[in-house]
Amino acid sequence: MKRKIPSTVALSLFEAAARHESFARAAAEMYLTESAVSRQIAVLERFLGVRLFSRVKKQVVLTDAGRLYSRNIRGNLDEIEMHTKSLMESKGKGGVLELAVIPTFASRWLLPRLNDFLSKNPGVTVNLSERADPFTFRGTNLDAALHFDDPLWDGVEKVHLFEEEVVPVASPRHFDLLKIKGPSALMSLPLLHKRARPEAWQRWFETAGCKEAIPAPAMRFELYAMVIDAARAGLGVGLVPRFYVQEDVERGALAIPFDVSLKHEKRYCLVYPEHKRDSPVVQAFRDWAIRTAEDFSGAGSAADESKRPAGSAISPQ
Repeated sequence: MKRKIPSTVALSLFEAAARHESFARAAAEMYLTESAVSRQIAVLERFLGVRLFSRVKKQVVLTDAGRLYSRNIRGNLDEIEMHTKSLMESKGKGGVLELAVIPTFASRWLLPRLNDFLSKNPGVTVNLSERADPFTFRGTNLDAALHFDDPLWDGVEKVHLFEEEVVPVASPRHFDLLKIKGPSALMSLPLLHKRARPEAWQRWFETAGCKEAIPAPAMRFELYAMVIDAARAGLGVGLVPRFYVQEDVERGALAIPFDVSLKHEKRYCLVYPEHKRDSPVVQAFRDWAIRTAEDFSGAGSAADESKRPAGSAISPQ
């Protein structure tokens, strides 16, 4: 189906004329005659069926519709120019990767490691978009996503990276964790959890051996980052992926009161549309993500439990 898009020449001239509110100044900027600019604007107005400028004697003034259209298209023209310059400068060897990410996963895992990918792939630009839930690539400009595995993904290729392991965390500044005797004692404290995992605490207590435990209603948060911040602020005990809080535990901002975990809660994957499998940028990121995930998983499994910071975990009693 033919796209309902005006000529990019007409759009560029309109953007310049709208910015200056002058056909003459737009003509000078674009190295054209004023009459050529005027003709292109008239063609654009006929295409749209809307007046973009009011003509008063020898002056032109944007109509309300023209002002709105100018604001809406300027960013798109800038983006087209950016991608064009990037391709020309890289001679096709670099590129742009439009990557969707889970918010907390991006800040806690991807961003601290992303410079390694960029240094090994000069000329590649990675743009991040936040997507908390699985989605359909169709109709988006996204090339790939770092996300959870889910049956809702359709028409994609999935690369398994690693499993999630969820543990309880609390602030040692706000709670005397040494006085908490046994996992069931956590039920006396405010419990924090992610909104999408309402049953997580119940399953954690069952895993910890508290079969009859009925945890009190917990504070719910949209993102794991909020759960972590709330736990750090002393609002209660949070249930979060271990690797999200590794640094907080190491520096003593948080502690794991009982090192009982819910394992294999979620599977982190790189997913991308099937038609992107031969994209050089997607291939480069896929190879890097696999290697980085293997290094990350290997480091985690090889960690010596005896080297955990003092007070970071109390074994179940």
